[in-house]
Amino acid sequence: MFPGSSENYISRVALAFSISRGVKLDLEKDLQDGKGKEYKDDILFGKHRTFYIAMICQHYGIFKTDANLAKYVKMHVDHGLALMSKIFDDSHNFTGLDFILEQVEAGIEALSETELSNDAILFDEKTRTLRVKNKDYYSDSIRLRVGESFDGEDIYFEFNNTAVHNNAHVAVAGNSGTGKTYFANSLIKQIVKETRGKVNFIFLDFKGLSEEDEKKNSEFFEATKCQLIKAPYTPFPINPISFIDNVNEKNRFMGINKLVDIICSQANLGKVQQQTLKDSIKDAFAEEKGGNFPTFKNIYDKVKDREGSKPTSLGQILEDLSELDLFANIADANNNFLNNNFYLSLSGDLSKNIRFTSVFLIINYIYNTFMNMEKAPIEGDFQGMRYVLLIDEAHTIFKEKKSQDLLEKILREIRSQGVSVILLSQGIEEFNQPSFDFSSMCETAFLFDIKDKVNLKLMQKFMGIGDKDAMKLKASMEKIQKYQLVSNLKEYNVGELFKA
Repeated sequence: MFPGSSENYISRVALAFSISRGVKLDLEKDLQDGKGKEYKDDILFGKHRTFYIAMICQHYGIFKTDANLAKYVKMHVDHGLALMSKIFDDSHNFTGLDFILEQVEAGIEALSETELSNDAILFDEKTRTLRVKNKDYYSDSIRLRVGESFDGEDIYFEFNNTAVHNNAHVAVAGNSGTGKTYFANSLIKQIVKETRGKVNFIFLDFKGLSEEDEKKNSEFFEATKCQLIKAPYTPFPINPISFIDNVNEKNRFMGINKLVDIICSQANLGKVQQQTLKDSIKDAFAEEKGGNFPTFKNIYDKVKDREGSKPTSLGQILEDLSELDLFANIADANNNFLNNNFYLSLSGDLSKNIRFTSVFLIINYIYNTFMNMEKAPIEGDFQGMRYVLLIDEAHTIFKEKKSQDLLEKILREIRSQGVSVILLSQGIEEFNQPSFDFSSMCETAFLFDIKDKVNLKLMQKFMGIGDKDAMKLKASMEKIQKYQLVSNLKEYNVGELFKA
């Protein structure tokens, strides 16, 4: 591993590597029996003892006289050696010098880069002028018919009226076959018609359309002039890598980190593979000239150069992203994508990793692009509207804490850019996380028949209604039928059953 190195040098590297992982070990569970060679402090640490002890003390918040200090040292040396052993076992051509250089580079980058967050990456004035064209908005009332009462009264939802609604985000829940998707399609068709095509949309269908579903939706596609993209048979008309700033170096680092985070979080890649991916993306950008962007194929080639021919999880996901041609090899500088309507059907034949990664790349692209535009103004009582992001099976896509944090940030920030998010799900329990409350994030909720309709408190939370209307909601859900629903709609009676 480190030919010619003294054992104490390797132990120092192991200790530092273990601490750098951020893991806090348990004295009772992780301390191994010391059957190996023992070192005195001055031999193990040499003249740098103070620095190594300081790392342990800072990591655990203890003082240098703590009685267990030696045990902490031993635990982290053993832990670091085990981690390093696995790395070298997995990569036989990986040398000790490779390891040291990789860790030093990662440490230097960590000092120079900001901590990764879900924030949009805002371009400077020069990049924004080159890359982002403001999308037009629709500023009049958008009045949508959502159903009728049992007395035949039409029920309307004034989508963008700020005097009535705090935001235009919508949550829709209902079992399969209750009319939920047809209802959502109706909302979209009306938005397109009412705005004379100024407000565009993307419908992200995570489960994929069957041939039968495609025929059923043909009228919807025609009415909205919507392009159906069935992945992986047709490439999506964006290069999601183009959200990275190829002009400003600091922003480029942030964008690369975000791309790495999206891919690695969906594929559960380790630190070594994350670093390999990051370095490969940097190399791919370095080769592009004239403001062009690399593709996943370019990045995959760079990863192969580093990893060799041995199959890896990183290589597999990049191979799929490049060879399946999921995305077009264009920068989309004029945002033409956002001025058209798309229905993205992600086939169930695609692996879960690829489907998740593709969806998050598209959502991230849309979020970053709109956040770099001027805000859509409120004229009179009406919020200017530009776009609808509709996500089916939202409970599947956003069930992880990290993805929930991203969606929460999008819901909070993107509404001022004239973007509405509509989320569809079969149940409501995933929408009511302790840290993620749709009763406040999505102003308007529509509830069809669901499996967990006996849980009144959960339904109240989803709908954002208090005890005053709880009994009406309970009675409605006890007798609800197919194509019927309840809502917290301010233009109608909260919790009262009506026909979709």
